[in-house]
Amino acid sequence: VLKDISFAYDEKDVLKNININIPKNKRVALVGLSGSGKSTIANIIPRFFDNYKGDIIIDSQNIKQMHLKDLRENISIVTQETILFNDSISNNIKYGKLDASYEEIENIAKLAGITEFAEGLENKLETIIGEGGIKLSGGQRQRVAIARAIIKDAPILIMDEATSSLDNITEKEIYKTIKNLMKNKTILIIAHRLSTIEDSDIIYVINKGKIESFGSHSDLLIKSEIYKKLQLKEKLENEY
Repeated sequence: VLKDISFAYDEKDVLKNININIPKNKRVALVGLSGSGKSTIANIIPRFFDNYKGDIIIDSQNIKQMHLKDLRENISIVTQETILFNDSISNNIKYGKLDASYEEIENIAKLAGITEFAEGLENKLETIIGEGGIKLSGGQRQRVAIARAIIKDAPILIMDEATSSLDNITEKEIYKTIKNLMKNKTILIIAHRLSTIEDSDIIYVINKGKIESFGSHSDLLIKSEIYKKLQLKEKLENEY
């Protein structure tokens, strides 16, 4: 639960008295125009930013009273900017769970669509990917980051425009994988495309740091002007 959350960056208000409820084991999505404050919400839940006003409660406990290590061990995050190391694909996945067996890594790699491209590489999953994963494409890097988050098996998953480098079909496949593998997880998705989050349990529309509206996809098509605009924009982009 995010209760009466306000946040300012360089004295500029980014979030203004926001209230969001993310039920256990449900998928909640945040949508809105660029600069509306969506990513800031993703950053304050693991306390990357700590100087917010209001309360964030997880399982009846205020996160500011939790040990930072305990908080972050319970959260997996995949961001638009992937952080990868100059190491093998398998070790980059394993970073999410250091005691993972090679069999676990192989299974997750297959489910995340990594095996598909790794088979064409000289050393397959043992291929060294370079600093920041420079030897991989943007989409391939994101798949590795997603595999790392899935193997961590944390109860909370945050995806901050994590599939923005993927094409529509691949993105849908990844979300299908996440849906199947993370059935008993609490998932917060900051959406890049509405088509990937239409079946979310709750969708919040953020506008200029405030909640403009929330509900299901069908609810929002009726009551949210911003949501309707975002869908129309996506439809036009797909046509071209």
